[in-house]
Amino acid sequence: MLNELGGLDALGGHKTDNHYHAGWAWAGSTPYQGTKLLASHLGGTRVPMVVSWPRGVKADATPRSQFSHVIDVVPTIYEAIGIKPPQVVDGVPQQRLDGVSLLPAIRDAKAPEARTTQYFEIMGSRAIYKDGWMASAMGPRLPWVPGIDPAIFKWTPDQDRWELYDLRSDFSQAVDLAEKNPQKLEEMQRAFDTEAQSNKVYPVGGGLWIGLHPEHTKQNPATEFHFDRSIVGLPEANAPKLQMQSSVVTIDAELKAGSKGVLYALGGFSGGISVWIDGGKLNYEYNLYEIERTRVTSAKPIAAGKATIEVESTRVSTERLSPMDVTLRVNGQVVATGRVARTTGYSMTGNDSFDVGRDSYSPVSPAYYDRAPFAFDGNIERLVVKYLPQK
Repeated sequence: MLNELGGLDALGGHKTDNHYHAGWAWAGSTPYQGTKLLASHLGGTRVPMVVSWPRGVKADATPRSQFSHVIDVVPTIYEAIGIKPPQVVDGVPQQRLDGVSLLPAIRDAKAPEARTTQYFEIMGSRAIYKDGWMASAMGPRLPWVPGIDPAIFKWTPDQDRWELYDLRSDFSQAVDLAEKNPQKLEEMQRAFDTEAQSNKVYPVGGGLWIGLHPEHTKQNPATEFHFDRSIVGLPEANAPKLQMQSSVVTIDAELKAGSKGVLYALGGFSGGISVWIDGGKLNYEYNLYEIERTRVTSAKPIAAGKATIEVESTRVSTERLSPMDVTLRVNGQVVATGRVARTTGYSMTGNDSFDVGRDSYSPVSPAYYDRAPFAFDGNIERLVVKYLPQK
């Protein structure tokens, strides 16, 4: 895929969702065992923080070793500016604030540790910190390993092996004390259960379930959406899940002779769905993360004038990565059909949107990349999305 985009020179450009290699993530976490997406071992989730507040704190280069967490930042700001957090916002009672202020430690390197307990959990990987100790369970998978191990479908957190570390003398979790101190490990596991219950962590591994069962992905509860051309930049998280839901999109439009432009688009160049007209012909593209692009195009141009365009997408089954059959209709007549070989169970992007009448940010298809946002030159009266029952 990278070769098609121009080879290594394409890295860092607008056609790649830029990221460094996973090997660098591991190397950058040295000497810790863990990295990003691992809650069990410190690494990519443990970073230094530098504080500068000349009007409130005297400069002091002494490092602070008191354990803290990102949730402590907000209480620190509240205390620094002298306000109390609201108990109710827009009539909604707020959850308790879990963090504790870092100001005592910021002002005094010898201040006692204010945060004595903290749980961690990411997709089955989990840990608990308590009074200088940390108990860790790796979970069912290592980050960045390609593919899915079939064993994950039979995984249960009850079978995971827990490790035990004394961070007071072993900051990088190098020496596992689980066998030497089983009583302490049991105490830590009970502490994790208490924190997990309190913070609604269960079921452990719920994030993994969503990836393996896309039909349960958190989404807008609506099954029907009515849009007009004013919808531009709607965050993908709030948009219809066209990439994974059987649906029919109906567009009432008025075309010119040889019309062109995007009717609607979801996502971007690194992954998305787009429907557009070019030279009067109707086009559909399912862009599976640049790895696979499926395009369906009508054989003939659509006649000028008012038209009802329908894009029907039907997943073949409820299985993960199920193929999807696509049918394009104009005024009730089928003008093109095709099959997307495999769909996704995730979002198309983490930072793009759903647009009507244009493709406003990163363009989904290379067919109009150099003409983006490739706004539709006709009129769109309305666009309706309806989810279809899964066969």
